[in-house]
Amino acid sequence: MTELLTAAQMRAIEQAAIDSGEVTGLELMERAGRGVVEAILEEWPEMALTSQKAVVLCGPGNNGGDGFVVARLLKQRGWEVEVFLYGEVAKLPVDAKVNAERWLEMGEIKDLTIDNYEKLSRPNVLIDAIFGIGLNKKLPEILIEFSKFLMGQLRKPYGFRFRKIVNIDTQSGLCSDSGKLLHRKTGGWLIPHLTVTFCMKKVGHHLEDGPFFSKKLVCKPLGLKREEFLERGLYNEPIDDRRVSLIDQKLFGKSTPFLEGQVGKHFGWNKYDCGHALILSGPTHFTGASRLAARGALRIGAGLVTIGAEAAALPEHAAQLTSIMLAELPDAAALSEKLQDKRINALCLGPGLGVDDRAVGLVDVAVRGDHAPYATVLDADALTVLSQNPDLFSALHDKCVLTPHAGEFKRLFPDIAEKLAEPATKGPAYSKVDATRDAAKRAGCIVLFKGADTVIADPQGRASINSAHYERSAPWLATAGSGDVLAGFITGLLARGFAPMQAAETAAWLHVECALKFGPGLIAEDIPEQLPAVFRDLGL
Repeated sequence: MTELLTAAQMRAIEQAAIDSGEVTGLELMERAGRGVVEAILEEWPEMALTSQKAVVLCGPGNNGGDGFVVARLLKQRGWEVEVFLYGEVAKLPVDAKVNAERWLEMGEIKDLTIDNYEKLSRPNVLIDAIFGIGLNKKLPEILIEFSKFLMGQLRKPYGFRFRKIVNIDTQSGLCSDSGKLLHRKTGGWLIPHLTVTFCMKKVGHHLEDGPFFSKKLVCKPLGLKREEFLERGLYNEPIDDRRVSLIDQKLFGKSTPFLEGQVGKHFGWNKYDCGHALILSGPTHFTGASRLAARGALRIGAGLVTIGAEAAALPEHAAQLTSIMLAELPDAAALSEKLQDKRINALCLGPGLGVDDRAVGLVDVAVRGDHAPYATVLDADALTVLSQNPDLFSALHDKCVLTPHAGEFKRLFPDIAEKLAEPATKGPAYSKVDATRDAAKRAGCIVLFKGADTVIADPQGRASINSAHYERSAPWLATAGSGDVLAGFITGLLARGFAPMQAAETAAWLHVECALKFGPGLIAEDIPEQLPAVFRDLGL
């Protein structure tokens, strides 16, 4: 798990380093500028071989100061560099002003206006250092017009053709806490080839519009270690309790259940030691979704998986299943009786379940029956049942995992969804992380809000993002049934004894890894079958 930072957290870390006397603001700015130049030359090493032309757009804050450093360092490499400033040198923050004056010893600073910019010849690199993570309100009108001008030029046959576009920290106009544009009506700033951020990646890089406004994200160190400041009490802001983690391969460290025998059959183990998952199926002709979930639960490591269905639906299942067992469960009473078997330790309701009286009864038993609380995944139709039955929603417990997509989230949490959909006019804007945290607190259980920027939160406010962007982009995962497989993955891990939050995080990460392993052309049935290869790659 890799921690993501908000803008406030990043500023607090930098200020703590400055206050400790270990580094000055000027030195941090110099390190940032060097990091940007390093990232440019690492991404395009051929540009180090000859002189190039760069245009640097600087803003009125410290992001602009980083831009002046970049301009100076590129000029020292023999590049032709032009610098434009939105603002006045005299009004820049102290460190940014120093770097502006250093640049003025090498070249001029032009006002960032369309008239000045129209006189440019074609640059090889355009560097956006206008606002970065510092913007907390709508872009000024002059910059909105400037962005429209640049995008218009790019569309013309003989307009500007930027070979490379680089953002420093984030795209100007993007809220780095939410990933929302603060000037949506313009259609956004230029889409960069490379975004260079510092110390740690920011929350907004992986939410909403954030990933769509950079083709590649690189994080450069500033020589600051957040943990050191925590240990020494230099960074103890209340916001520290609102951490957001990016789910990555570090999830599978030596202390995780993956390497302690929780996944994978070990010699001498009984299948019941590996958990027994029960998947509830819907009526005939709607049984495929539950089979996808069941396959996912079995592949990820549940020792046994049973599908519970009405008698009429059992032949459909039997015709296509071998290692997955079947049980006749026509109603809530039958489910209650089935749960007398204490070896069953995880339930999944929703995929193809339907929303009839039987479905309502099954959900009722799962969340507040005599044998509750069970580790329970509520997906698809079960979420609709919850949205239509407030008494069942209020009975949710801390062993439940809700897995809504955007439409289901809106039905379950209409006011939260409405707040999330409001256009962002200032930052930090209300984000998908905020929405998922609020939903989890209200539901009293884990909420996994699906999407390419899947967010998982618990009622205490812990949150993580499973980002299928940048090098982990897997658009072919948007295929019918993939969500049913994800529900099965979570259920299988619950059966293995994972805590609900860890089961949701781990399943979401593996879900994307399976899609990446298969590649384009993926259908839902393929996802579970990639798990053995993914596990081998992890050394499990």
